[in-house]
Amino acid sequence: MHDALMAALRTVNDPELHRDLVSLGMIEAAELGGGVARVKVNLTTPACPLKGKIEGDVREALLKVPGVQDVVVTFGAMVRAPSQPALPGVKHVVLVGSGKGGVGKSSVAVNLAASLARDGAKVGLLDADVYGPSVAHMMGQGAARITANEERKMLPIEAHGVKFLSMANLSPAGQALVWRGPMLHSAIQQFLKDAAWGQLDYLIVDLPPGTGDVQLSLTQTVQVTGAVIVTTPQDVALIDAARAIDMFKKASVPVLGIVENMSYFVAPDTGHTYDLFGRGGSRKLGEQFPLLGEVPIDTDVRQDSDQGTPVVLAHPDRPAAAVLTQVARNLAGQISIRSLSSLPDQLTVV
Repeated sequence: MHDALMAALRTVNDPELHRDLVSLGMIEAAELGGGVARVKVNLTTPACPLKGKIEGDVREALLKVPGVQDVVVTFGAMVRAPSQPALPGVKHVVLVGSGKGGVGKSSVAVNLAASLARDGAKVGLLDADVYGPSVAHMMGQGAARITANEERKMLPIEAHGVKFLSMANLSPAGQALVWRGPMLHSAIQQFLKDAAWGQLDYLIVDLPPGTGDVQLSLTQTVQVTGAVIVTTPQDVALIDAARAIDMFKKASVPVLGIVENMSYFVAPDTGHTYDLFGRGGSRKLGEQFPLLGEVPIDTDVRQDSDQGTPVVLAHPDRPAAAVLTQVARNLAGQISIRSLSSLPDQLTVV
């Protein structure tokens, strides 16, 4: 009967990877007892955006097997590393960038990290905006200081299930850093390679605005899985976002998707939607990049950031939080698609 169950599961494709669950090695167990088929599916990410569809497709396929009267599906998850992991213990490095400041890039990066961690992934967050670090404040750890272990490696600070490092936790509050390019490169090297990140599924990197030294240092230092571009709908923001995309293209960093932030506003008293900045403009960047989500303007995002708790955790039912959660899951799906190219054609299965 095990063979019959596995044969049925070979007809079920992962809706993003477009290969069947068995050849992808996603079936950990499949057994039948008392008319009930029990299956454990190991997803390629705990933040799988199409988990519900997979469960429905598995149930539908197994109910066609003679003797199966009911189906119980349970899930695990294992984020697969590419053929060349980014850093020891770190499977994927994802850059969050923008062509200009003021588009909410850091807010998006913090909420992506918090959402992925809440879904069960092991997540790190690096604040690479050396001149204007804000991650520590948004994570509620502005006063914390970075320490080192016995091996003299920096110990990331932990908050909301996320390990993070920020220059704000090394330098006195309000002190300006006047550094040249080589000093920036050295700082980025230390944050990446002289830190005890441990085992991470995703290391989210909040970049400074623009296309300068920090971006170049990162792409030259580690194997980057891809980049997320944050923009707002206005033409001037889109022009700058296009420059960021061109920079990543020249650095051979895939663009995993676009996040259109401050896309629209929903009036709390009437529920009416207002496109204050011309919603949907990010689609002009080209159909070749997935639109991960359109995040509405929401005062809770700002208030929660000021209070040190990402909105996806503080107010998960708010419209912006719901979209940011889906953005994180869509991003995880895009990373899984990228990882597929490094997988063998057939994996060991049960």
